[in-house]
Amino acid sequence: MNGFVELIRDLLLENGAPPDSIHRNRNVELPGWYRAEKSWDLVLVLQGELIAAIEFKSQVGPSFGNNFNNRTEEALGSATDLWAAFREGAFRPSSRPWLGYLMMLEECRRSTSPVTVREPHFDVFPEFKAASYERRYALLIEKLLRDRLYDGGCFLISQQSSATSGDYRKPNPELTFNRFVAPLLGRLQAQMNLRK
Repeated sequence: MNGFVELIRDLLLENGAPPDSIHRNRNVELPGWYRAEKSWDLVLVLQGELIAAIEFKSQVGPSFGNNFNNRTEEALGSATDLWAAFREGAFRPSSRPWLGYLMMLEECRRSTSPVTVREPHFDVFPEFKAASYERRYALLIEKLLRDRLYDGGCFLISQQSSATSGDYRKPNPELTFNRFVAPLLGRLQAQMNLRK
């Protein structure tokens, strides 16, 4: 996912972010409410104000079931923890930061085939019945956005053989890279204008 991190960094720089405001690899820890801190993949801090934090995740087989559940718990936990810390004033004097989640899934038979569900006591929600992991990830990110846990979500799917060509699919028109990055850059521009 380093290529995506660098691409976002380059776009932020092209849109006026000072180089020392973009953090990746180092100085990416933000305070939590339920834990002391969490390391994000990219953090944008302008003059002491948290502007954005982004997670970049990927999944390559073979254990799609366990990994999907772990990714779901991570995404929910990270956002819930950050928003609780924000509520409690951890990022003062920051206004509400922009939170993003970008996911790349391996495209293969196991990730695109329907998955059965277990319902020993209660029915799962209908959208999960016979849904592939591709569909489940799209649902996860859609729901994270609808519930305002994240402000931007991107979901891409690619075959392992496309690693060198960079080919990928956009399975959900709401979760494209352009729809992900445009509001982030808009937030940056608004914050830069406040500082003129």
